[in-house]
Amino acid sequence: MENLAGAEFAPETTYLNTASSGLIPARAVAAMRDAVAGAAAGRPADMFADVEAARASYARITSVPVDRVAAGGSVAVYTGLIATSLPSGAEVLVAEGDFSSIVNPFHMRGDLKVRAVPLEGLAGAVRPGTALVAVSAVQSADGRIAALDGIAEAARAHGARTLVDVSQAAGWFPFDASAYDFTVTVGFKWLLCPRGVAFLTVPEDTGWVTPVFAGWVAGERPWDACYGPIEELAHSARRFDESPALFSYVAARHSLALVEEIGAGRVHLHDVALADRFREGLARMGREPVPASGSAIVSVPGLGHRQEELGRAGVQLSDRAGNLRAAFHLYNTPTDVDRLLDALSG
Repeated sequence: MENLAGAEFAPETTYLNTASSGLIPARAVAAMRDAVAGAAAGRPADMFADVEAARASYARITSVPVDRVAAGGSVAVYTGLIATSLPSGAEVLVAEGDFSSIVNPFHMRGDLKVRAVPLEGLAGAVRPGTALVAVSAVQSADGRIAALDGIAEAARAHGARTLVDVSQAAGWFPFDASAYDFTVTVGFKWLLCPRGVAFLTVPEDTGWVTPVFAGWVAGERPWDACYGPIEELAHSARRFDESPALFSYVAARHSLALVEEIGAGRVHLHDVALADRFREGLARMGREPVPASGSAIVSVPGLGHRQEELGRAGVQLSDRAGNLRAAFHLYNTPTDVDRLLDALSG
């Protein structure tokens, strides 16, 4: 089993830390370098075309119409957008210990009822009066996968909306964003983009969501919306666009194209096979990871303290909540897994 992207990646370490930040493919690095050089020479390109190409690519990856995709730079900003639009006193149901960007903006309102329950009990905890269920598809700390079908079904049964953070899923976990009201993701992890890229998918009925940070890019005709109040907001999810980090989107266009070329289904099989190889090796060592069947993330309790030592040995991982977190992606190979197992056993 080789890496899926060939010469697009040439890491100088055994890189098993995509859950923190993904590697950027060579084609994206080259495009971004050329764009920066052009701007420095007074030859700026139309980088807004790259934003639209990245938006369209992400729409295809997540199986939603492109007019339901907003482009921005932060999960927390988009979570805050939805939090701001909820009525006072609304109940928001979240998973205990979920990533702060999908949880904290609701607490910042001060007048919302935020209720946290164990991830495994989230679907059963939806009740009459729950306005929104917000959850990460894959947990950052340990790779557990949320029972999204059950959560969505329970939310629909009680008239609640859903917000799913796919930052640790999009790019390796086949995902249909149209099954949920809102999804949000950063691009710098499994989607292989630079920081500064994020996407929000929205339902058709967004009239209750106020685009409170709408700037000129949110206008139906942005270049006619540069001064004074915007007379006509975009008729699509673009009304929720943040002013884009253009150089990052130049690269994102090419990173997302690579993900599309390989295909999420193929990446999923590759990544999970590597993660399972690591789980099998841990079992031989008498180590038990956090149960997360089918996940590309493997989190090992009690070994987080070895992260720095392994880093000095050229094996890059994360220490999360005291766990040693390994994340396997399309540029990894069985040799990487075996090198990690050897380093741990040695």
